[in-house]
Amino acid sequence: MTGSDEQARTIAFLGTGLMGGPMTRNLLKAGFTVRVWNRSTEKAQALVEDGAMLAASPAEAAKGANIVITMLSDGNAVGNVLFDMGVAKALEKGAIVIDSSSIAPPIARDHSQKLQAMGIAHVDAPVSGGVPGATAGTLAIMAGGDEATVTSLGDIFSAMGRLTYVGPSGAGQLCKLANQQIVAITIGAVAEAMMLVEAGGASREGFRNAIRGGFAESRILELHGERMVKRNFTPGGPSKFQLKDLNGVLATAKDLDLALPLTEEVTRAFDAFVNDGGADKDHSGLLLHLERLNKREHEG
Repeated sequence: MTGSDEQARTIAFLGTGLMGGPMTRNLLKAGFTVRVWNRSTEKAQALVEDGAMLAASPAEAAKGANIVITMLSDGNAVGNVLFDMGVAKALEKGAIVIDSSSIAPPIARDHSQKLQAMGIAHVDAPVSGGVPGATAGTLAIMAGGDEATVTSLGDIFSAMGRLTYVGPSGAGQLCKLANQQIVAITIGAVAEAMMLVEAGGASREGFRNAIRGGFAESRILELHGERMVKRNFTPGGPSKFQLKDLNGVLATAKDLDLALPLTEEVTRAFDAFVNDGGADKDHSGLLLHLERLNKREHEG
């Protein structure tokens, strides 16, 4: 698709928060026309200086758009915006909804069926890579839906990251849940290792540097390990959303008759952390919960 074709397509981006904001900026840099809406207007307003057009409502953003991208908090929020706030009705037949929110696979399939009945295509395309990936345009994008439809959106996805088609409707959300499962368990493993080495007299920072490049290397060790060393838990990925995703994993596992003991254990830990005031701290802040747990046990 040529640059002029790209500019001819209008994208409505709904949800321009921590992730949606930088994703929108990358679409604008790629030459797309983008209308933006966010529940907190100031987050959408901030993108006007980058070339975005501010819409007063999601339906206004969607009217006349070829593509709608949603990046919202959960399945209820997505359903509310699409069907209760008029987005689906504002779209013409042949339009495409790309849902990059992290929601339950059955909800994604339900949205797809409802939109399909209205002549609108749906792709579930959650992302991984956090705010750094969204800013750099290097997100891992997991797309489920009709393969030909996904392929036709390659230029849009390439502005935001690396696209992989993973299967039919709902498959993108399923793969995102599996990604979040790995992230949570790895955060727990890194946090416990940090406590172990410090308790034994070693340096957390030295430990992290020493194992970089070995078999334990990971993006989690690189970014969240650094957060744990510096004790910077300002959220890139809030723990309440990590818990939401873990609960989604366990619900899916129950439907599939699978036992996931490691996931069950880390879900209990995140549940306790979130309910103890950690909801809006970064998910690497699970370290704080594990430290408090050890302190209580020692004091007991």
